[in-house]
Amino acid sequence: MSRLPAEAYAIVEGRHSDPFRYLGPHIENERPVVRAFLPQASNVEAIDESGHTATLTRVHDAGLFAGSLPSHTSRYQLRARFGDTVVDLHDPYRFPPLLTDFDLYLLGEGTHLRLYDKLGAHPVRLDGVDGIGFIVLAPNAQRVSVVGDFNFWDSRRHPMRVRSNGYWEIFIPGAAVGDRYKFDLIGPQGEHLPLKSDPMAFAAELRPDTASIVYDEARLLPARSTAPNLNALNAPMSIYEVHLGSWRRGNEDRWLSYRELADLLPHYARDLGFTHVEFLPINEHPFDGSWGYQPTGLYAPTSRFGSPDDFSALVDACHREGLGVLLDWVPGHFPDDPHGLGRFDGTALYEHANPQQGRHLDWGTLIYNYGRTEVVNFLVSNALFWLERYGIDGLRVDAVASMLYLDYSRPAGGWIPNRFGGRENLEAIDFLKRFNAEVFAHFPQATTAAEESTAWPQVSRPVELGGLGFGYKWNMGWMHDTLNYISKDPIHRRHHHGEILFGLQYAFSENFILPLSHDEVVHGKRSILGRMPGDDWQRFANLRAYYSFMFAHPGKKLMFMGNEFAQEREWNHDRSLDWHLLHQPRHAGLQALIRDLNKAYRTIPALHELDCDAAGFEWIVTDDADRNVFVWMRKGVDARARCLVIVNFSPNVYRDYHVRVPFPGDWREILNSDSAHYGGSNVGNSGTVRTSDALIPELSLSVPPLAAIFLVPEA
Repeated sequence: MSRLPAEAYAIVEGRHSDPFRYLGPHIENERPVVRAFLPQASNVEAIDESGHTATLTRVHDAGLFAGSLPSHTSRYQLRARFGDTVVDLHDPYRFPPLLTDFDLYLLGEGTHLRLYDKLGAHPVRLDGVDGIGFIVLAPNAQRVSVVGDFNFWDSRRHPMRVRSNGYWEIFIPGAAVGDRYKFDLIGPQGEHLPLKSDPMAFAAELRPDTASIVYDEARLLPARSTAPNLNALNAPMSIYEVHLGSWRRGNEDRWLSYRELADLLPHYARDLGFTHVEFLPINEHPFDGSWGYQPTGLYAPTSRFGSPDDFSALVDACHREGLGVLLDWVPGHFPDDPHGLGRFDGTALYEHANPQQGRHLDWGTLIYNYGRTEVVNFLVSNALFWLERYGIDGLRVDAVASMLYLDYSRPAGGWIPNRFGGRENLEAIDFLKRFNAEVFAHFPQATTAAEESTAWPQVSRPVELGGLGFGYKWNMGWMHDTLNYISKDPIHRRHHHGEILFGLQYAFSENFILPLSHDEVVHGKRSILGRMPGDDWQRFANLRAYYSFMFAHPGKKLMFMGNEFAQEREWNHDRSLDWHLLHQPRHAGLQALIRDLNKAYRTIPALHELDCDAAGFEWIVTDDADRNVFVWMRKGVDARARCLVIVNFSPNVYRDYHVRVPFPGDWREILNSDSAHYGGSNVGNSGTVRTSDALIPELSLSVPPLAAIFLVPEA
């Protein structure tokens, strides 16, 4: 044994960087030989296709065997004895490479948009043998092994072959769907790294366990949305934002599974008239309290609620109800858990090495290196993965501002300028443009939305026109200004009149979504109802008026779960929503209003066709600050497609309130948030109002307190 080459000891000690050079079949001195490492085996034979056998010599007590093959063939099996058990097995070191030269070319170029077809773990049939092919990127590792249920988690048994650009691969016969696995890496300095989950894993264990799980994602056949132009600028978009772990809970406060949610959530959202559901991040994540915003498995639906098949069933159920499905997507940062992407191969592979570029101070997370080809390829491919494999209809990108600015939430001197000395993250900008361009090129019916809280220009304008290319942008300014206004006592609102008017000065500079999201009902901000001033009646009336104002305002709508029935307390991710509140008339009345607002928004073209076009809006009354009244006209494409909106943010009733309108005749009051049906005082206009006989048509209206009314011209 002392005469064994150094390579043999490297195999036995689990540190060989190129195991295929030593293990498996080789021609030496013009004869076929084979070497196999099978720990705990007492003897091993090689068997060719004709059944001829040759006994291999045990050359090291750790389980290293070598000898001649019975014939010149690469198609052989090994027969090994382990105690009293004899096992026939295929030698993984006799199989050809998995990645083609073309794959390697695209990977090197960063244009392999279907990484999920190659990298990760995939069921493969090679030379008539079934198994799993494993491929992972680790360019700076000295050695990579795959460990799992199929090899006793022994890193010596399956060291991998390295290809160009640092992609490691191996085909393991007999490994199967459902097997757990990780990667065992030796870093560039010879250091043994913590076991790493697969960055491309399609399924993962439930926390606190962190192994990846082999899953055949290629067999997913999503039921894509059949609703045409679901995400179009001229279509109604009313989004119900949901955290799956706390929408409802089962017995003993357990999570509902994806399939249980599929039986309840789509029907509920559609019954209330929403057009889309948006899920807070469902990518695998280790910490419940992150709500999914610190993902470790970008390609895996979290196992908290079931399997990938189960998540696909939830998406399909939404599509059957006619709902679009949007996912919250987090390409801006990732946690530094030891099993995750951080220092994956012993170096800053996915992140920046310098913490002034590579770590978020606010969240304690790592920042992707968008200047690295492989990282951009990984993220862009992930976006396309959800759209293709699960039939997702759009992605909302979290915390875009943190990606755009190098000095985001950093002190002076605590950041590194770009090559021009500026604060813009040029690589992140290029990434976002490419992400959007690829999404719309491959899935033109899909959309993207940016949570972007600054005045960055042209976020939702096409890349070819100098924009970032998003389909929509969250209107954070509208949300802050209007919530600040509505939280004031009505007697003080006249001093804040401009907070309602200001949003219309920029309302058409982007394709906006008006968000009342999860971020507005946590961390001491109170619930939306909790912000409303006054006694109990006034609080609900304020909220009804505010929601009506939102649905009549230009822009698509987004409402976090619980807002639709006036959840009283702040959202808690560890508890179900307070569904018992619906037994109280005021909460049930507010939910009924949301149903009717959604119906009006969907069915009246003037309320949605020109949501993102200045031609769809006209102020009628802007200067009635003393009475806290606003009046405007929403317009559709057709000349007579009109909806007159009057919002009264004071507790006073105004009789004989005169409003000029473009058409004479009858105007029908189609919605009144003060209706007794919703819990209001029932002040209104008895269904229809006729214009005066003046030269310019004019309506004389009864304007209810803390309420909004919508009127449309009769044909």
